[in-house]
Amino acid sequence: MKVLIVKTSSMGDVIHTLPALTDAVNAIPGIRFDWVVEEGFAEIPQWHFAVDKVIPVAIRRWRKNLWKTFTSGEWKRYRAALSETDYDLVIDAQGLLKSAMLVTRYSRGVSCGYDKHSARESQAAWFYQRKINVSKDQHAVERTRQLFAGALGYEIQGRGDFAIRKHFMPEQAAASDYLVFLHSTTRFDKHWPELYWLELIDKATTTGWKIKLPWGNPDEKARAERLARHNDAVEVLPKLNLAQVTQVLAGAAGCVSVDTGLSHMAAALDRPNVILFGPTDPGLVGGYGKDQICLEAKTQADSGRDVEPAVFANLTPEIVWRTLTSQCFKVKD
Repeated sequence: MKVLIVKTSSMGDVIHTLPALTDAVNAIPGIRFDWVVEEGFAEIPQWHFAVDKVIPVAIRRWRKNLWKTFTSGEWKRYRAALSETDYDLVIDAQGLLKSAMLVTRYSRGVSCGYDKHSARESQAAWFYQRKINVSKDQHAVERTRQLFAGALGYEIQGRGDFAIRKHFMPEQAAASDYLVFLHSTTRFDKHWPELYWLELIDKATTTGWKIKLPWGNPDEKARAERLARHNDAVEVLPKLNLAQVTQVLAGAAGCVSVDTGLSHMAAALDRPNVILFGPTDPGLVGGYGKDQICLEAKTQADSGRDVEPAVFANLTPEIVWRTLTSQCFKVKD
C-alpha cells in the first residue's frame, strides 16, 4: 500500500506526524509513504524508516516571487513529482486550504483529511473525498494518529512512537556525560533569563555534567558565548545543520529547553526534557512522550526575583534543576 502524506510545516508539526506512520506500519505490514513538506524541514521525514520519497515545497519562498516560481520551472517539477505515482490514499494532515489545494488537485489517489469540524480551516474539507472527524481537544500527536487510523482503518494502540532515535543512535549507546540547553527561540519574551541560565549551568557543571549550547544565528551565538564564559565545562557548538544538531540531541542525557521547535525534536528522540513556558501555554502542543515535562512560570510561587523577561521570574533555576534531576533522571554521584 502506498500513501502520500501532506504535512508541510512547522518543525513541531512535522515531528508530531511521525508517530502516525509508526502506527500505520504496525497495523498494515508493507505500507509505505511519500511526504510533501516544506524544503526547510525535508530532512525530518527521511529519518523515519517507512518513508520512501520526500517531495519538498517552498510555499513561503514561492509566494514572495510567483513569477520566478513559474518561469524557473520549479513549479512544473513539483507538479511532476507529485503526479508520477498512483497512491492508494493521499492524507492531508495539515488541514489548511493551501495544503488541500496544493496536493489534491495534482496528486493521483483518494484524498483524505479532517472534516469541517476538525480541520484548522474548515473549507479545506471541501477538497477531500474522504473526511475524518477528530476531536480538537487533544494533543496534536494524538489528533494526527487518529486521522491516520480513521483513514486507513485500524485501532490505535498505546503511546505514539516517533521511531527516529535509531536513525541517530545505536541500540547500546554508551551513557552520556552531557546535557543540551536549548536557550534560543523566536520571541524575546519566550527567552528564559540569561541570569537563570547561568545559575542552572553552575548547578549542572558543579554536579559533574558537561553542557552543550547550540545556536542558529549571530544573536544566538552571542548569547551562547555569554553563557559559556568562564566555565570550561560548557561548549558552544559550531554552526550545525538540522541533522547535526539532532545528532547532538540524540546523544544527550537530557535537555532543558524554551518553547522552540527543537524541544519537540528532543521529545522525538526520547531524551528527558524540561520545557520552559512563560507567555505561551503548552496546551495541546507541549512535549509529547516519555520524560517530557512542561513547566509554566504562571503556576509557580512568587520568587521575588527581578529578571528579564519578567514573565519568567517565578520559574527559577532551583525549580528547573530539581525537576530535571528528580523527575527525569538522578543527579550524577
